[in-house]
Amino acid sequence: GLSGPFAMAVSLPILLSSFGFTAAALLPVLGFLIGLMKGATLGGAVPAILFNTPGTPDSLLTTFDGYPMAKNGQAGKALRVAHLSCVSGDTFSDLVLISCAPFLAVFVEKYLDYPEKAALIVLAMAFIAAVVGASVIKGLLSAMFGMFCATIGTGEDATPRLSFGIDALAGGFPLIAAVLGVLIMGEIFQAIEDLARSSREDKVMPSVKQHGDNRLHFSDVRKLMPTIGVSALIGTIVGALPGIGSTLAATLGYTAGQKMNKGPIPFGKGAMQGVAATEAANSAVSGSNLIPVLSLGIPGNVAAVFILLAMESIGGLNPGPNVFRLTPGTINPEAVMVFGLFTLMMLANLLNWTIGGAFMRGLGVMQHIPPRVLMPIVLLVTLTAIYVQEGKLVSVYVAIGFGAIGYLMRKLQISVLPFVIAYILADDFERTIRQAFAVSGADPWFLVKSPIALGFLVTAVLVAVFLGRNPIGKAVVQHADKD
Repeated sequence: GLSGPFAMAVSLPILLSSFGFTAAALLPVLGFLIGLMKGATLGGAVPAILFNTPGTPDSLLTTFDGYPMAKNGQAGKALRVAHLSCVSGDTFSDLVLISCAPFLAVFVEKYLDYPEKAALIVLAMAFIAAVVGASVIKGLLSAMFGMFCATIGTGEDATPRLSFGIDALAGGFPLIAAVLGVLIMGEIFQAIEDLARSSREDKVMPSVKQHGDNRLHFSDVRKLMPTIGVSALIGTIVGALPGIGSTLAATLGYTAGQKMNKGPIPFGKGAMQGVAATEAANSAVSGSNLIPVLSLGIPGNVAAVFILLAMESIGGLNPGPNVFRLTPGTINPEAVMVFGLFTLMMLANLLNWTIGGAFMRGLGVMQHIPPRVLMPIVLLVTLTAIYVQEGKLVSVYVAIGFGAIGYLMRKLQISVLPFVIAYILADDFERTIRQAFAVSGADPWFLVKSPIALGFLVTAVLVAVFLGRNPIGKAVVQHADKD
């Protein structure tokens, strides 16, 4: 029931307290978070293959072919296929990130001014709200509620807003406590409720025995490479679009692999191409989802949220078009940090290539930890991490309060991701709007007088309408909501 974002959420406050808030702390913190993100993607296939239980939502489709392979005595081979596919897709996605993010950032910096950037944030929020959740209306409500909560506190004009004379509200809610409350605490509350309803008896995990040749031969790799390549490309494209997530990427990759399959074993019956298609697609999301973060400052999924939170909390790297700005005769320290991040990502891939496979084949025993033991521990560690990072008991209360909000949103089938991303982007959006308003000479129609900004706004409306009424859009919504 845990995932990479869970581990990133619990670790971030502890990392900030350990390394501090200087620029020198940024790369160590990001390195730890990147390792968690990539390691969780690789490890999610282990219980899916060995126990028919997906370790993460992305690994659900891995059970369709991975577990039948395990029952046929090929658990080791299935794990090797998952390892090869996962790391291959991840590496491909990182190479695309390194190649594309600078060019996109330069394009944005050259052609988009304050009105266009404000309209672009509106478009991104509309897209995320439209593709994540049970309905477009609920997604938009979630985003607007996130914007509303972010306005509480002292605004850009140094005037308290919605604080009702309460000193604790004058500075706004602590960012990390609020985000962890909605994302993690709400999920824990929901999991505890589910455990209370379920049987107290431990689930007996099915056991599998290996027999026959479980090695992955070169001939097998040659058969898998077309499937891995197509799925990695699909995952990279999906990951670059904010809000969609790796579950949809895995679904599209599995569907494409099924159409390409020429082998004797059909998908769903233990085809190793099925494992490869799913793992390559969902792992390819982890690199490309940082393209909108680094180029635009817009997080695309939950994992990217914590990467952005680390950057904003520590400083030294303000994600957006400026990070790739190069001036002759000077060194851009933000560009140095970004390419340091790229180096960390490739190093993480190297570690996954070398020792990741050995670890993933030996950690299946972790699946036997009962959820009723695991979830209270996660709750305690999360609250402790928040208190350690903030140093104030009020932050724990804020996290619990936002956890209750996240729990209620889940009960009402309202996705929390638009809320979180809107909450994080609210300050940048307000600042950009104010700057655009000032540059235009206080013209109230500054957004619609720019053709590019007007195009972004019209596209935002069309995206919301199309994805709200079109059956394809609804299918995207259903898959995206699982992330």
